Amino acid sequence: MSRPTFSVIVNNYNYGRYVGEAVASALAQTESDREIVVVDDGSTDNSRDVLAGFGDRIRPILRSNGGQAAALNEGVRASRGSVLCFLDADDSWHPQKLASVAAAFRSSARIGLVYHRLQPVRDGKPVLRPIPRTLCSGDLSRRLARSAGWWPYPMTSAIAVRRATWDAVGDIPDSFRLSADAWLTGAYPFACEVASLGASLGYYRLHRNGWYRDGDDAAMLSRRASHWEASVAAVNGFLADRHSPYRLDLADHLPYRLARAHLDGADAAAQLRLLQQGLSFAGEPNALRRLRDAARAAWRLRTHGGRPARPEVAE
Repeated sequence: MSRPTFSVIVNNYNYGRYVGEAVASALAQTESDREIVVVDDGSTDNSRDVLAGFGDRIRPILRSNGGQAAALNEGVRASRGSVLCFLDADDSWHPQKLASVAAAFRSSARIGLVYHRLQPVRDGKPVLRPIPRTLCSGDLSRRLARSAGWWPYPMTSAIAVRRATWDAVGDIPDSFRLSADAWLTGAYPFACEVASLGASLGYYRLHRNGWYRDGDDAAMLSRRASHWEASVAAVNGFLADRHSPYRLDLADHLPYRLARAHLDGADAAAQLRLLQQGLSFAGEPNALRRLRDAARAAWRLRTHGGRPARPEVAE
């Protein structure tokens, strides 16, 4: 069999109400040199019935539940394309997505990861501005080393990587049961150049799930902080294995430090130090956005009064 240019890897867990739209958007691409591998990670809803309806237009992989990283790893192993494109089952793509990504990869052999913006949608309607707001390209390793790996990163459904780069970096650690994009956006900028596309070539569905909330309560802040701790540890392990001179330090990770301040409390001196860090934070290249974000963070901490955040009352 000839090897396709693109392997689309769709990961799904109990998103039977959404996965059909995701797969349909992959099938509707103007770039036809592609295969679609859908990994169902032990769904207990109607997901597998939905996937069966696509027949031989997709390659389904039905597995027991093991988390997002394990699902993506299995999808990559089953695929044959020279470029890997990831799509969450609750998101979808613009028809020109693959063609645009192909052009970006053709522009330089040094590029190992290409990403684009996503348009947030709720109930099928665009809301908010496309994400991420700031775009970063080129060699990002020095910037990420100064921000503990945080940058205006893309979501999973916006990321494509060369298979050769994937093979060099290795599988996503199984510990990334959720937010496997934290590995893709944390490790890959130390292994290759990155290219960003300004267009919104996909749609990011806003709904209450494992990570998204309209506002973060204490439980979610604690979960995010733990996730950042684990992500930094995993990337540092990757850097050590590659004998890289870089190491990440959570003291440089502004969102982590803000989360801890909200959880543990912060006095006036600590709030001032966080404001100063926000004004020079390497993770946000745009100076005006750094100023805006630092001002908002300082206002929230001041309004909070430096008291530890209270846990959300269970519904």
